[in-house]
Amino acid sequence: MNRIVIYEPNPELLAMYRGQLESQKFWVFACQDEQEVKALIQKQIFHLCLWSSENVESLETIHYLKSQRPEMGFIVMSSIVDPAFIVSCIRSGASNFWAKTSESHTFIDVITQTLGRIVPTSGQEPNIDFPFPQFVGRHPEIQEIFRLILSIKDTDSTVLITGESGTGKEVVAKAIHNLSPRKKMPWVAVNCGAIPANLLESELFGHMKGAFTGATQNRNGRFQIAGTGTLFLDEISDLSFDLQAKILRAIQNKVYEPVGSAHSIKLDARIIAATNQDLEQAVADRKFREDLFYRLNVIPIYIPPLRSRKSDIPLLVKAFIDKFSETHMKKIVGVSEEAMRCLMQYQWPGNIRELENLIERVVVLKREEGLIEMKDLPIHHFKKIRLDRYVANVSLPDEGVDFNDAVNDFENELIIQALQKTDGNKNKAATLLNLNRTTLVEKLKRKGLRIAA
Repeated sequence: MNRIVIYEPNPELLAMYRGQLESQKFWVFACQDEQEVKALIQKQIFHLCLWSSENVESLETIHYLKSQRPEMGFIVMSSIVDPAFIVSCIRSGASNFWAKTSESHTFIDVITQTLGRIVPTSGQEPNIDFPFPQFVGRHPEIQEIFRLILSIKDTDSTVLITGESGTGKEVVAKAIHNLSPRKKMPWVAVNCGAIPANLLESELFGHMKGAFTGATQNRNGRFQIAGTGTLFLDEISDLSFDLQAKILRAIQNKVYEPVGSAHSIKLDARIIAATNQDLEQAVADRKFREDLFYRLNVIPIYIPPLRSRKSDIPLLVKAFIDKFSETHMKKIVGVSEEAMRCLMQYQWPGNIRELENLIERVVVLKREEGLIEMKDLPIHHFKKIRLDRYVANVSLPDEGVDFNDAVNDFENELIIQALQKTDGNKNKAATLLNLNRTTLVEKLKRKGLRIAA
């Protein structure tokens, strides 16, 4: 899916351009604020930028952004059709020019023509930088989640998000909401496991005055507060059977009744549910209703644990360092090689939440500026990690490991250490590993491993 960002200060034109592009199935980010677009382009990847310009001075911004993103195309949109101005646009780095006085159908033609020149039509699709800074990842499974979210952003289908605690289920749910037509409507999240069972029905559906002891006035529930927005039901596996039946009826019939009321209220919110449990097994064990499971599981999204997507750890660490350095006014610029290797080898039973909490702790407590080093990491946190040791000293975590992933990680670690010890010399590294040089080179290509100079 081609990704396009538009800068147009006129809100009516901006809405028109966006509508035309979305009707052609482009993914579009539209903005009236120049600074916001500049910041977005520096953080995210787009195929094409449409930039509204009515003076020569604004072309300096295009020249700067083109230097930051040379692979991205620029189309200048302007009501100025003077040949000298058009030449200035091209010299500033624009790939094409579209006159706002042109017929509207030429708008898509110019965009299609420009994309045809700058976007490869064959080969693997480039990694997607998802348009939310808190959602980071280049692992193939995460990239697939990005694509799935983008494909369902205009639907109202029920979504079931599964994954271990701390993997970011609510982040995914919030991203779905923020990309949907409901993004300006309420976002209401309920942790079904955190509310006592005897209060949960009232919390969800609301109640009428006098419905039970202590109900001194009418109270709206989360279903009603969500309105036409999104209702996120986290840890839905913790619901009682009776409440499961009532939620099934609400989702199925689009109506529900507050506790103590004889009148139904229409359900307009989109439902997104999440759980860290295996609901299929819960259905088999008769702990979860089969009909509710199938009603929720229209669009299933599984988020893998962090230990199975370790290639994303450096990206996540950078994102958290940037976040907490700004929050706590620290000047932390990164992580040392040794500390990063430690972070990469840890199994992260608490997943991304554990990593985020650790980075915040380190940033807050670190007194010096610069890199996070091994001495900054809490030793007890990584007591099971064995750096620079041989197989006999590998420690098996209590929660177990994926054998194939563990073997692959260990092989990668040996190759990286061999290249580091030999300053990147493949002949010497192959000798250290007792491998043929061609075998080592093939492994490097297959694994996509590189050693920094």
